[in-house]
Amino acid sequence: MKSNSTTTKLSLIGLSLATSPFMMAILVLHFLGEWLEGMGKMSEEVFRADQLPLLHFSEKKSF
Repeated sequence: MKSNSTTTKLSLIGLSLATSPFMMAILVLHFLGEWLEGMGKMSEEVFRADQLPLLHFSEKKSF
């Protein structure tokens, strides 16, 4: 019976060690997605027409 208890403990430790990288990857992808969405919204704000400066061009008269 000791062997079964030891095997169970080792399998639980192995499972927890194998799960950690997947959980970290999910968290990193979530934060990366939020960051990319925020950057996309900021880039839209840059190109909004009401925030662009007015350019005044002088008309050249040709003779």
